[in-house]
Amino acid sequence: MPLTRLSFTPSSDALRDAVSGALFGAGAQGLQEDGAALVTVVGPGDDAALLDALIAAVRTVDPAAVAAVSALPDVDWSLAWRERIGAHELGALAIVPPWLADGRDPLRTVIIEPQMAFGTGEHETTRCVVRLMDGVVRAGDVVADLGAGSAVLAIAAAKLGARRVAAIELDPDAIANAEQNVTANGVADRVVVILGDAALLLPLVAPVRVVLANILSSVITGMLGVIGAAVSTGGAAILSGILVTERAAMLEAVAAAGGWTVARETSEGEWWAVVLERVAV
Repeated sequence: MPLTRLSFTPSSDALRDAVSGALFGAGAQGLQEDGAALVTVVGPGDDAALLDALIAAVRTVDPAAVAAVSALPDVDWSLAWRERIGAHELGALAIVPPWLADGRDPLRTVIIEPQMAFGTGEHETTRCVVRLMDGVVRAGDVVADLGAGSAVLAIAAAKLGARRVAAIELDPDAIANAEQNVTANGVADRVVVILGDAALLLPLVAPVRVVLANILSSVITGMLGVIGAAVSTGGAAILSGILVTERAAMLEAVAAAGGWTVARETSEGEWWAVVLERVAV
């Protein structure tokens, strides 16, 4: 049985929940909204009778619903998603998935296995930080990566010469992926992945010369004091995850925190990132 798309448009909004319930009751494994339509898919492994059962169930609760049945292309979805993940050349470094890493210089290549953890190079905020790191992270630096996700930035710091990097991540589901990426990149001797709250753990790994923080702008604002206390004079913080529309508010918060000077800025799409240098206070 081929992969089949079933689309049902209820005859009224009042019957939408009834149609949805009927589909799940008849065996639908999931529904997606496509405008006014409710869409489900019947796969090759499903019972051939399921298609008729789904249509009959909808007709029972909404005889006037508009049904559309179409075949989906025969695609190996386990491989097709890979086509959306590319290599990203970001100054001195490149972020690539494992299947595009062959032939690249391992010293300048950050290999990330795409999983649920944030940070594959596909997001603008990650790319902004990696671009800004060039010239900021130096040989022998001690670095803290806050909200490390896949550990992409921590690995990048190690490849740029950092001798010790603390990759701090609050989500336990991201830890295994981060550790896998650290090992795959050959930097396990320099990068340690730590599970916990960055606000509590950063003081324990301080002092550091560089802090990387690609997290929510509201979280960054609340942590400026902790970050400032952790970064040594002459060090830097690279902040990202900030919308361009939030730039002015973030710079006001930085000025209010004191002890920082803006060194460089960049943006991509709707996202803005900044390098702050720590000055004596």
